[in-house]
This record gives sequence, C-alpha cells and structure tokens, in this order.
Amino acid sequence: MALPTTAPPVCYNDMNVTFFYTNSGKVIPDEWRPQDYLVVSLGLMVSVFVILTNILVMTAIFVNRRFHYPIYYLLGNLAAADLFAGIAYMHVMLHTGPWTKKLSIYQWFLRQGLTDTSLTASVINLMAIALERHQTIFTMQLHSSMTNRRVILLILGIWLIAVVMGLVPTMGWNCMCDLQNCSKMAPLYSRSYLVFWAVLNLFSFTVMVVVYTRIFIYVRRKNLRMSQHTTQSKHKENVVSLMRTVFVILGCFVVCWTPGLVLLLLDGLKCGCGVLTYEKYLLVLAEMNSLMNPIIYSYRDKDMRRTFKRILCCLCMRGGGRGQHTGVRFNTLEQETIRLQSGGPLHQQNRPQLVLRDAEDLQHSVHI
Repeated sequence: MALPTTAPPVCYNDMNVTFFYTNSGKVIPDEWRPQDYLVVSLGLMVSVFVILTNILVMTAIFVNRRFHYPIYYLLGNLAAADLFAGIAYMHVMLHTGPWTKKLSIYQWFLRQGLTDTSLTASVINLMAIALERHQTIFTMQLHSSMTNRRVILLILGIWLIAVVMGLVPTMGWNCMCDLQNCSKMAPLYSRSYLVFWAVLNLFSFTVMVVVYTRIFIYVRRKNLRMSQHTTQSKHKENVVSLMRTVFVILGCFVVCWTPGLVLLLLDGLKCGCGVLTYEKYLLVLAEMNSLMNPIIYSYRDKDMRRTFKRILCCLCMRGGGRGQHTGVRFNTLEQETIRLQSGGPLHQQNRPQLVLRDAEDLQHSVHI
C-alpha cells in the first residue's frame, strides 16, 4: 500500500514586497500621512545625532593614546556599531512609507538585515563591556590584562555574530515558502525567527542585569569597608560614581530596548494586540540607545569629556582660521610626563598646546 506523499511547499520568490505585506495585513500607504512625516523626521534627526556623536567618540579614542587600552577599544567598537546603526536606521527611514513598494525582495532583506546587524552588534558590545568591567573590578585592576590580540579577536567575533544574525533570514529563515508563518511587523520574516531574535537579545539583557548586579553588590560592600578609612576617600568617590553609572546603564537599556523586544516577541507568538500601531515608535526608541551609549560610557569619563572639548575647539579654531593651521595637538602620556619633570611651560608662544592632566591626576577611575 503506497504511502501518501506530501506536496512540496510552494515558494513565492518571484513575488513583490506588496504581496507579502498584503498577506500579513500590513498596509503600505499610497501617500504620505502625517504620522509618516513625524516618524521619518524624528528617525532622521536621531540618526544624524547618532552618527555625529559616535564619530566624536571614535576620534577621541584614536587621537588620545591614553585611551589605547582594552576597555576603550571595546568602547570604540561600540561606537562603530552605533555609528553603523545610525547609518542603517537612516537607510530604513529613506526606504519606508510609500517608498517600500519600490523595493525588490532583496532590497527589503538588505534594509532589514542592516538594522538587525547593527542593533545586534550594539547589544553584544554592551554585554562584552559589562563582562570586561566585571572581570576588571573583581580583580582590583585598573585595566584588563587582555592582550591586543584577544581584543581584536573579540571584536571580530562580535561582528561575525552580528553579520550572521543579519543574514540568517536572507539565507532561508523566512516565510517566503510558508505564508502562514509570516510576521506582521516584518512581513517577509518568519515568526519563529522573530521569537529567536527577541529571546536572544532579552537573554543578553538578562546577562547584563546579572553582571551589573554582582558589580553593584561588590562595590557596595567595598564602599562600606572603606568608609572607615579616610585615606581612601578618592577611591570611595570613584566607587559611588560607578554605582550611579550602573543605574544609568541599566535604566537606559531597559527603557530603550525592552518595549521593542517584547513587541517582537508578541508578534512572533501571534498576539493580536495591535503590534503595528507602536512598531515604528518603538524602533525609534530602540535606536535612541545608540545615541545614549556615547553619553553613558564616554561623557561620564572626565578624560573623554576633556578630549571631546579639545576636538571641538580644534575644529572651531580651524573653521575660524579658514584653513590656517591652529597648532593644536594632543600630547601622549610619555610626552606629558617628560614635560612635567622638566618643568617646561604649558604653552609655547603662538603655539597653544592641549595637554593632559598633571601626573598626580593621571589615574583613571574604575568606572566607565
């Protein structure tokens, strides 16, 4: 007796984007609506700020040799990921609304893949920084003992995972051969992939919460022990600053990421709770995390803040001089130590120099 054969799935690789949007019940507007203008304007504005602020962070780490340590390399990679996120999100804003109908299938996958890659890289970078801070603080070190080779391998691993996550739907984990499993928020994405992506990022968030909770408990205990020793007041001040930074990091991440991830998870679980109503607004909120990262991880560092000011002053002086050389330069740590020991002047005539702090204030705090 012959067994019944199962018909092969029908794939719709030759259909356009509009077909899949209609199948999922997501409407592509024929004309621009007021809410479309609002979302696109807000998204482009956020993207510009994300790009500019992260370029500033990367420039500061590059020009100041005091930042050539593993933690700052990770911060630079975080800035690169957030910079890519800003570019990817700007690409989304320029290919959304009525413009979506003009996209081919592969152009649509490119649009979504860039966003998935950039946001995944940012999240993994945040977790890597959290783990690095955990290892450094618990071993009472100023900087991680990780070699440059290991840092490079870690950075390459971060981007490899991010790129793979962005390519997975294009390589087959989509609903082009299973229309019943298409999601509403991303009509060509499989619901199972959305669940996987959301759970993976929520797991990363959970890891960060656990790591920073351990740091907080450890720092609090150390703070209580040091409260009896007035000679350690400087270290105590650094500890308190770290505690505040932990709260800011966790609060920003929760506010910016959790709503969007929960919405993706609900869509993947076939929740008929109007996910399309809040989709774009929560995407803007998630992108705000890429804007907050330079502020949280870099602006709270006094050395980074000083470098920001010097870079901006250098640009202003160059602009005011209409191309004339300003003479502004950044001293390395070794150059500044020699200057302090020799008692040399801080400024040379007609050649102002931007220098680092004196030798007694060259110690970094344990917090970032």
